[in-house]
Amino acid sequence: MKKQVLFIAIVSLFTTLTSAADLYVRDFGSGGAYSTISAAITAASDGDRIIIRPKSGGIPYLENLVVNKSLSFVCEINFTKYLIQGTISITPAAGRVITFSNLNLTSSMTVNAATTGGRATLNVFNSILGSDLNASQQNISLYASGNVLTGNIYLTHGRCTANNCYMIALGASGTETSPATDDVEIIANALLYGANAIDLNQRNYNFKVLNNYLTAGYINISGIKNGGSNEIRNNVVNSTGGSSSYPIYVYLTSGNTGFISVLNNILNYSTSTKIYNASSGLSSVYAFYNMSSSTFSTSGVTSQSSNSVSPSLVLNNSTYTVTGSNVNAGYPEDDYADIDLTRNDIGNWGGSNSWGNYWPSSAGNKPQIDYLNTPRRIFVGTTTMNASGAGHSK
Repeated sequence: MKKQVLFIAIVSLFTTLTSAADLYVRDFGSGGAYSTISAAITAASDGDRIIIRPKSGGIPYLENLVVNKSLSFVCEINFTKYLIQGTISITPAAGRVITFSNLNLTSSMTVNAATTGGRATLNVFNSILGSDLNASQQNISLYASGNVLTGNIYLTHGRCTANNCYMIALGASGTETSPATDDVEIIANALLYGANAIDLNQRNYNFKVLNNYLTAGYINISGIKNGGSNEIRNNVVNSTGGSSSYPIYVYLTSGNTGFISVLNNILNYSTSTKIYNASSGLSSVYAFYNMSSSTFSTSGVTSQSSNSVSPSLVLNNSTYTVTGSNVNAGYPEDDYADIDLTRNDIGNWGGSNSWGNYWPSSAGNKPQIDYLNTPRRIFVGTTTMNASGAGHSK
C-alpha cells in the first residue's frame, strides 16, 4: 500500500509528515488484503495499523508472530475477536509502541528482550490469552486492561486494570536505565491463584494495589522502592481454605526500606494474623480500617487502628461482591470517599477506583474505560485541575 506524503512550507521551514497506513488481513487475501498477519507486519511501517478480519467458522490464523515495529492490531469487525493459534514475540526498541486490541491468542505473548536507549510500551486491551502475558523486561511499560488469561501477567512497570488471570507479578532484573516517571498501578483485577496472586518484588517504582479481588491467594511483598511510599487499598483477599500464609505478607531483604500503607481492605483468611511484616526493621507498615469476618491480628506493623472483625460479612467469589458491615466503614477522609461521595466502603467496591468503574469488562458493544485519575479535593484559589483518563474501543 502506498504512503501519502504531505509537504508543508511555513516561513522557509519545511516539515515532512508521513501518514500511517491501514493494512488489511483477510482469509485467502480477499479484496487485495494480506493473507497472513506476518506478511502484513513485514510490509508495514512504524505507526501503521493492521486490521484483521476473523476467519469464518472460528478458524484461527496459524502463525507465530514476531512484532518488531510500532504497530496497532485491531479487528475489522466491531465487538469481535480475531483468533491466532500460536505465540507472539515482542521485540522492543526505544520509543516503540505496540498495541493489541480484541485479540484471541491460544498461547503466550512475550517481550523477548530489554529495551536499550529509552523505553518501549506494550498495550493489550480486551483480549483473550491462553497462557502468560510476559513483559518482565527492563525499560518497558505494560498497559493491560479488560483481558482474560489462562495464565499470569508479568511486568516491571505499567498499569493493569480489570484483568481476569491467575497472578500478577511485578518484578525487576535490576535498575532500569531509562526509568518511567509514574508509579505502578494494579487496579480492579480478578486473581485466582491459590498462593502469591499479587507478587511485588522490584525496587524501581512505588506501587498502588487498589480494588482487586483475590479469590484464593495472598499479596506477597519482597521488594519495594527504597524510601518509597506504597499503597494497598480497598482490596479483597478471600481464602478460607486453610492456606499456610497470610493475606498480606512482607519480607524484604537487607538494605531494602520503605513505607507501605494498608487501608480499607477485607482480609478474610483462615489464619488469625492478617498482616505479617517479617522485616519490621526495614519496612514500615501502617494498617487502618481493615476488616475480616474472623479474628484480626497483625505482626510487625508499625502503627494500626480501627481494624475490625465482622462475622456478618458475605463474600461471593463468583460475582466479586461483598455485603455486610463494610458499607460506609472505611477511612473517613474525603480523599477516600466513594464515587457517590459517601464514606468509603471497605473492599473492592469502595473509593474512587471502585470495581464498578471497570466491570463488567465486556459490557455489550460499548467502549471500555481503562483508567481515571481525578482530584478528590479542589481548594479555593486553585487555577489548574489535573485529570487524566484512558479507554479503548471494541
